Amino acid sequence: MNVELTEKKLLDIENHIQENYIQSGRFSCGATLYYHNGKIIDGSLLGLMDIERNKPVSRDTIFRIYSMTKPVTSVAFMRLFELGLVSLDDPVHKFIPSWKDLIVYQSGNLNNFFGVPPSQPMTIKHLLTHQSGLTYGLMSDTKVDQAYRTLINFADPNSGTLDDLIELLSNLPLLFSPGSAWNYSLSTDVLGYLISVISDMDFDEYLKKYIFDPLQMMDTDFYVPQEKIDRFAANYVSGPSNYTSEQNFSENDGLRLIDDPMASIYSTKPSYLSGGGGLVSTLDDYMNFSRMLLNKGSLGDAFILNPETIELMTENHIPDNKDLTNFAMQGIRWAESSFEDVGFGLGFSIQTADSAEGSKGQYGWGGAASTYFWIDPQIDLICIFMTQFIPSYTYDIRNELRRLVYSDI
Repeated sequence: MNVELTEKKLLDIENHIQENYIQSGRFSCGATLYYHNGKIIDGSLLGLMDIERNKPVSRDTIFRIYSMTKPVTSVAFMRLFELGLVSLDDPVHKFIPSWKDLIVYQSGNLNNFFGVPPSQPMTIKHLLTHQSGLTYGLMSDTKVDQAYRTLINFADPNSGTLDDLIELLSNLPLLFSPGSAWNYSLSTDVLGYLISVISDMDFDEYLKKYIFDPLQMMDTDFYVPQEKIDRFAANYVSGPSNYTSEQNFSENDGLRLIDDPMASIYSTKPSYLSGGGGLVSTLDDYMNFSRMLLNKGSLGDAFILNPETIELMTENHIPDNKDLTNFAMQGIRWAESSFEDVGFGLGFSIQTADSAEGSKGQYGWGGAASTYFWIDPQIDLICIFMTQFIPSYTYDIRNELRRLVYSDI
């Protein structure tokens, strides 16, 4: 598959975002950055990062990247694997003893669950590939999901700590026996906890020392310090500004502010450091991280992982090379990716076949505020898209962008 990012194609992509998302009022902003054939290629900076203050989006705007945190945490964890401090086949209870007797849900509800022992212990690999049996509580209406929603305050990163999460999960059943299905979950948050346990370092300090500083990701962190807050974007959902919970609304009602950067919970370091969704970052910071991946573990003088480890991470680890359509837990589930012709590696979605939306072996992930990145090693390509609109499944912007990039136009 051959792709050329011509001036015309880049203009077509810009016009698509401008006409369908910015002018239409779907998104407040849209920012793109590319890398192809050894060169960083400027994309477009469209719209306002802060509608209320009429501030245009810029190259150094700081975005909430939510689940685009997961690949960062997974890479950080695999450094411990390379050091021989942990094996992919290690049972998780080796590091979290209270998880040794987890059960798989059979019946009951919160405070009165009944279950059976799993057919095999949960392993480190199950966490990395979202085959752990954990969930998020944001999707299907199982009794386990309901318990997650009741007990975990996903909206407030100061409502607890990683230690609190581990203790809470030790008392909840798994949705399925580890390794028997795929389900998007808190698995990567658990990996963040394990990084702190195995390395004997605070999770954020570990990321700074071994990922952010070497890759010069100077604006990536779990919060935005006051000296940078003027570069922090506002976050939006659909709906009128005077929205109340009793109202119904459509996209035609415009955008409603849900996190004012000047009064944001991101303005101070949180107590809960979410390895699954807690980071903020910029176009250039995440480009540095992505270029390291494309370059098989290093960027300039910064060495992060061995090439063999990156190759292992970007293989499809779904059994029998299945896609998520055939292996994801059944029911109304959700993830930051489509399921057809998509498998999963150690922290990324993996495309399992060539299509109009990319090459076999392409990998990447997205975030809850509609951010997205993908890497296509076959053609030396990286694409990063940033905006701030929740929830990410509202529009098909990610597949639209991929089709435009891979089109013959």
